[in-house]
Amino acid sequence: MGVSTASPGKGICLVTVDYPPVNALPVQGWYDLADALRAAGRDPEVRCVVLAAAGRGFNAGVDIKEMQRDTGHAALIGANRGCYEAFSAVYECEVPVVAAVNGFCLGGGIGLIGNADAIVASDDATFGLPELDRGALGAATHLARLVPQHLMRALYYTSRTATAAELHAHGSVWRVVPRDELLDTAVELAGEIARKDGYLIRLAKAAINGIDPVDVHRSYRFEQGFTFEANLSGVADRVRDTFGKEA
Repeated sequence: MGVSTASPGKGICLVTVDYPPVNALPVQGWYDLADALRAAGRDPEVRCVVLAAAGRGFNAGVDIKEMQRDTGHAALIGANRGCYEAFSAVYECEVPVVAAVNGFCLGGGIGLIGNADAIVASDDATFGLPELDRGALGAATHLARLVPQHLMRALYYTSRTATAAELHAHGSVWRVVPRDELLDTAVELAGEIARKDGYLIRLAKAAINGIDPVDVHRSYRFEQGFTFEANLSGVADRVRDTFGKEA
């Protein structure tokens, strides 16, 4: 359980997240993921990273139960900072990051893949931000990198999900494949990238980030401020208390 790394091919680092039962990451998990991604990017032998997950789904966001056990704000602050670090580690990874998404990709999962360089998804994958149903806000920055503006808003306000096929139609998912072909397909794409010159691929990643029209760090940090307001006002606790009690 936790975050592990492996080398499925020359120049490729596979980073796998495994936090049963649904890959809802505790505070330390976000930091561990950030550390693994940064270490992979610093490795001169690595030219592409594949970010994958074990189990039922890719990511269910933060561990809400960890927050509910905390009588203060330490878990909230930790989760916000941890997510910021993990999302930044994907975006700032010195080499391209290919996300291999299986099952559900929710909340913080959107933050991860929204900052990735390419996405491969299983045909059962779904994507969404249930933040308003969990007493939180955030990651609209990253959802907006996956779908058009008005669809992003509708998905955000309703907490509905989009399918892998829908994201593929919008051009944000590279390929949609059966789940048993997901990792091989992601590694295949990573292998194609990894065959490029290592120095040049790092320059390419830096160049593309440099011309990005959205400052993902500032934008996400701005969103986080409203999550803190929701908590200080008490509305977040009121909404979170209904988590897991829906009929």
